[in-house]
Amino acid sequence: MAHRTRVRSGLLLLLGATANPATAQERYVPSFENLAAREWFQDAKFGMFIHWGIYSLLQDGEWVMNNRGITVSEYETLAPQFNPVRFDPAEWVALAKAAGMRYMTITSKHHDGFAMFDSKVSDWDIVDRAPYGRDVLAMLAEETRKQDVKLFFYHSQLDWHHPDYWPRGGTGQRTGRPEAGEWYRYLDYMDAQLRELLTNYGPIGGIWFDGMWDRYDADWRLDRTYQMIHDLQPAALIGSNHHRLPYPGEDFQMFEKDLPGQNTFGYNTTDLGTLPLETCETMNASWGYRLTDRSFKSTDELIRLLVNAAGRNANLLLNVGPMPTGAIQAEFQEHLRGVGRWLATHGESIYGTRGGPIPPRPWGVTTRKGDRVYVHVLDWADRQLSLPALPTRVRRAHVLTDGTAVPVRTSAAGITLSLPERATDAVDLVVVLEMTER
Repeated sequence: MAHRTRVRSGLLLLLGATANPATAQERYVPSFENLAAREWFQDAKFGMFIHWGIYSLLQDGEWVMNNRGITVSEYETLAPQFNPVRFDPAEWVALAKAAGMRYMTITSKHHDGFAMFDSKVSDWDIVDRAPYGRDVLAMLAEETRKQDVKLFFYHSQLDWHHPDYWPRGGTGQRTGRPEAGEWYRYLDYMDAQLRELLTNYGPIGGIWFDGMWDRYDADWRLDRTYQMIHDLQPAALIGSNHHRLPYPGEDFQMFEKDLPGQNTFGYNTTDLGTLPLETCETMNASWGYRLTDRSFKSTDELIRLLVNAAGRNANLLLNVGPMPTGAIQAEFQEHLRGVGRWLATHGESIYGTRGGPIPPRPWGVTTRKGDRVYVHVLDWADRQLSLPALPTRVRRAHVLTDGTAVPVRTSAAGITLSLPERATDAVDLVVVLEMTER
């Protein structure tokens, strides 16, 4: 991740270049297990994103190798310093559950190429190069199974360390690697590591790809890679952060730091496909740990983000960047637990829902589940809220948290809700509309 870092660094990528989707898995027919996993994914609604690697030692984000022009030989000196003795997978998973999250997506390998697992096809990993010497993905996989949380693996297709990532793309130009390499040998290496992730860690939720934007015009051999993933784990979902409509063989569409349909950062598509949707966002301004980043989003801001994603029929994947010790900083923990407390009383309007019948409005969004429509009033001070006509009649309306009846007036133009007085600390007034056939 970190397109915002590329913009800040003045690196221009060929975002207008055309990737060739014909190289994707054209004849892919999702299995019954995969379709069931997609349904589960849409019901889950909320996940924890984890950006963690040896870059955390430099405390300046996950793009530090590129941004500072650190060479491979210089960067490799970080590995012997990486000893995250405070990493506790049970605490991490318990925190995700306390926040109301149903899945976790962790960086198995970021753009620096350093594997956070025990790879047998390279020694550039946490077990072989770091004094810690333990496979954190194996530890996390075991703990997520114990606590019933699904585990996804982020995997970077871009690699600033591997000599065969050649020709170079738009990044990683100052790493001191040889000006030569064999592209398909690199793809063989990438597939071999993916095979390890798919065969050594039990059933996983899916693979979250990133980095194809570095060389949009390259032959990424997606057909072969996607086929391997679906053959080894038919239920595993494939998503790719390429910022385009999904290619054949992908199982969900993702958006980086934007809600679906928005493109405020200049690298997301505004087109929505038919697959499940997910938007990822940071809790401050950084993905990987950055010591000086104090721009933490408030708990209320995070709740609003979750609600706005759900109202657009999308999941929210909310990021934490653990410290080099393996601890998750206190501000993240505090705000995550705050979201969890809100979900404890409002979760019915989020989990298992789909986007509601009323498109997002300036006042808020709607979600739906069965015969219920949840009206999330985020920005509205007036006691009267007018809504367009709904496809079925409102049988009863009430406030979600305490059951207070909400009067409904019907007219040819639609319906009007007479809202109760709003508590000053209410970030979201949720009104439940119980619907019936006309």
